[in-house]
Amino acid sequence: MHLRLIAVGKVREPYIAAGMADFRKRIVPYHRLDEIDIRPADGGRPERAIAAEGDAILRAIAPHDVVWLLEREGTEFSSLELADRLERYAVDGVSTLTFVIAGTYGAAPAVHARADVRWSLSRLTFLHEWARMLALEQLYRAAKIARGEPYHH
Repeated sequence: MHLRLIAVGKVREPYIAAGMADFRKRIVPYHRLDEIDIRPADGGRPERAIAAEGDAILRAIAPHDVVWLLEREGTEFSSLELADRLERYAVDGVSTLTFVIAGTYGAAPAVHARADVRWSLSRLTFLHEWARMLALEQLYRAAKIARGEPYHH
């Protein structure tokens, strides 16, 4: 399955970039992985930033993609449940699973409407960079679990 991560902003912290690079390498034997950085909207009002970033996110999503929006108020999954969901998508023939991390002000209503699943990593609020790394780590963990390979869960 092809995994795509669309996120507003770039990763600036070297230690987070290093962690992400490690998990990218680990994921590649299991899934094709692409990451798309969306440029944050410049200043102005939050409503304009949400709309501009939302438009850019939606342009990056293909019509056939299954879309998961990372959102604090979304559904929390255990690592086993996440592995099961991803495995079911593979069995059902889903070719591309896209994960979206919106900008500072949140996701546009149109992005919410396009999302098939709203996924919460935790009820805690994380920096966007941390959310990106945590999502990659969980996708790697899910791939290992789905293949029956050892990975503490």
